[in-house]
Amino acid sequence: MKKISKILVIFISILSIIWKCSSFAVINPSKVKQISWKPRAFVYQGFLTNEECDHLISIAKPGLKRSSVADNLSGESKHSEVRTSSGVFIRRENDPVVADIEEKIETWSFLPKENGEDIQVLRYEHGQKYDPHYDFFLDKVNSAKGGHRIATVLMYLSDVEKGGETVFPKAEESSRLKSSIDANLSECGQKGVAVKPRKGDALLFFNLHPKAIPDLQSLHAGCPVIEGEKWSATKWIHVDSTDKTLGADANCTDENDHCALWAALGECQNNPEYMGGTEEQPGYCRRSCKLC
Repeated sequence: MKKISKILVIFISILSIIWKCSSFAVINPSKVKQISWKPRAFVYQGFLTNEECDHLISIAKPGLKRSSVADNLSGESKHSEVRTSSGVFIRRENDPVVADIEEKIETWSFLPKENGEDIQVLRYEHGQKYDPHYDFFLDKVNSAKGGHRIATVLMYLSDVEKGGETVFPKAEESSRLKSSIDANLSECGQKGVAVKPRKGDALLFFNLHPKAIPDLQSLHAGCPVIEGEKWSATKWIHVDSTDKTLGADANCTDENDHCALWAALGECQNNPEYMGGTEEQPGYCRRSCKLC
């Protein structure tokens, strides 16, 4: 009997250690729905709790400013009628709640959190919208730090009475997923595969193909808010760490342990943007591609 008791004590101690060391992020696959395969897009119902949504809104409100877009040539931020919301960035590890949300994003997306930008909280008031655009960069300045944005996680922090959908006008909805037009969608939302904002839900979609080539079908828009107010939080995730600082010899290094294997398989020719890059934007496998 004493031997069994000792075993139970040891077992409980081990469970306690695992609990303390493990992440609290728990993902329920049954809550995830695929909405498109071209581009790859998925909705997680109830990704955030009401408390998490309200917390992000409360810490964002004091710092809201007019949203901007990146200039296609210079990469600099500028105001544009393409995007008429207001927003603010919430830094990583800002507080325990934000840290827990970052953990959940990492667990769901299978992408490391150091590859992500700070979360951007956005408010869309009546009539405000974001015209069709891509989340991968069209300029060399922004894409040099961490590479392209490979994926986007868009979290809805409030319900919207009408409008405010996220729509993919170029998406191909498979026959298995195809459904009749939702009468509750706005005219804008009916122009493609659309996601209606619901408090706590999150949308994950990929901006690049698996070979890191930009996916032109990932074009998306934020439809105008017709009734109510829309709050959302966006996490953009890059192909590499956004904390990475390129050194003076960065043009002649391999930044991935698999570079030599990829080069041997012909990826220097098949995927030159990622492998080799350019003089202005070094790639990640320049040494294995014998470019330096």
